[in-house]
Amino acid sequence: MNKRVSNRVAAIQMVSGHDIDANLREAEQLLARAAEQGASVAVLPENFAVLATSQMIDRGRQEAGSEPVIRTFLAEQARKLGLWIVGGSMPVAKRPDGSDLEDRVSATCIVFDDQGKEVARYDKIHLFDAMVEDAHGQYRESDTFEPGEQIVTVDTPAGKLGLAICYDLRFPELFRLLREQEVDWICLPSAFTWQTGDAHWYPLIRARAIENQVWLVAPGQGGQNSERRRTYGHSLICDPWGRIVTEMGEGPGLVTAELDADQVANLRARMPVWEHRRLKG
Repeated sequence: MNKRVSNRVAAIQMVSGHDIDANLREAEQLLARAAEQGASVAVLPENFAVLATSQMIDRGRQEAGSEPVIRTFLAEQARKLGLWIVGGSMPVAKRPDGSDLEDRVSATCIVFDDQGKEVARYDKIHLFDAMVEDAHGQYRESDTFEPGEQIVTVDTPAGKLGLAICYDLRFPELFRLLREQEVDWICLPSAFTWQTGDAHWYPLIRARAIENQVWLVAPGQGGQNSERRRTYGHSLICDPWGRIVTEMGEGPGLVTAELDADQVANLRARMPVWEHRRLKG
């Protein structure tokens, strides 16, 4: 397919379950819709293909091996659609330096260009270990995942992108480090619980966008993923002024928006908060 020239980005929302093949079929349909709507970059949600903790280790080993199902799928879709794809997150049992993970995996976001080439990899740094008042109760990502260590940015058709995943949203220092890399936008593939999302999703996203003067693209899991797991959804795109320019509720779907780089530059020139910082610890 011809190279797509656009700064339109799609945030894809899914309700992934335990059937990985079904999850990939849904992702394929939604990626095609994103391309049809003129997006040059599509961002999938966290755990878009593998949601069940019990499947993470085995799938992570497969993705680190010679026949990776999810990575191959994303590369093929990117080539077929002429679309950059930010691959939400997937388990990978190999560190960025090539060393193997034995008993855990990384929560990895891989970015594919429109030729299907892997151009960036980010491993989730902050792991969700918390008690939540829902049917699931206790979440302990650190039992399954090894935290990442690297700040990652990549140039895309929609501008320079900084990568973060879900729980990272609660740690503003990561977003400050991405802003220091002069990113235009940050993506946040997520699977917020309904309880935490209902309380904190909007204020945290708007705060990160406002304080760093960036576009923030936040696709999520959104619905009843399993008997014990309901995710918040409300995938959205927020501009550098903190305005929600497009959003959705629960259920599978997508939203798109043009990420105006001039808006970022003009806002930073008119209100140069970055230059006004006094405490730069």
